[in-house]
Amino acid sequence: MPVLNNISVATLKLMDVAELMILFGELEAPTIQEMNGEYAAVLLKQPTFAATIMGYSAIYNPVMPGFWLCKAFRPVSETQGRGYNTFQHLGRVVQRYPMLTLIAASRYDGKPAYQLVYRAYQSLCGTIHMVDEIRKVSDGVYLGIGTYGFTDAQRRIPLPFLLTGSVGAYRGDMGQLRKRFNLNKELPAHSM
Repeated sequence: MPVLNNISVATLKLMDVAELMILFGELEAPTIQEMNGEYAAVLLKQPTFAATIMGYSAIYNPVMPGFWLCKAFRPVSETQGRGYNTFQHLGRVVQRYPMLTLIAASRYDGKPAYQLVYRAYQSLCGTIHMVDEIRKVSDGVYLGIGTYGFTDAQRRIPLPFLLTGSVGAYRGDMGQLRKRFNLNKELPAHSM
């Protein structure tokens, strides 16, 4: 990854989705142990105007859920972790949308990616089968590809975001486990 270490955050913010996906394919997954703490989060360019409007209205909404600040993670074992998203909502900082984390094969290229599986917990993100994939650009800089949907085709539309940090400590586990959660149904067939 030595050549990739020269890509700046400013450059990532200028890249279109096709460029970000090419870069994503060249990156490696961070380890479960590496992803520990809160990471500042921002959306990158989205694939369509409609996706941009939906993305921004979903995570930068003063009514609900608030303004997206970060994603946070902690290792639970050698193979899995936990996490949540943090928002600024009506003058307070709140955690929402818990997730299970693990290393699994990417739905885009079959190579390992740090995966955030929201379906493991009760939340709107779990209901819409959201799964994010993360790979490391350089120390403290991570490219994420969000997905959601009820079909394989819907879940292949890449929704890029950027994480930087860590910028703070993990605040604590949250969320209620979903009954009858099946990890095999959330990841591509070649993941398991």
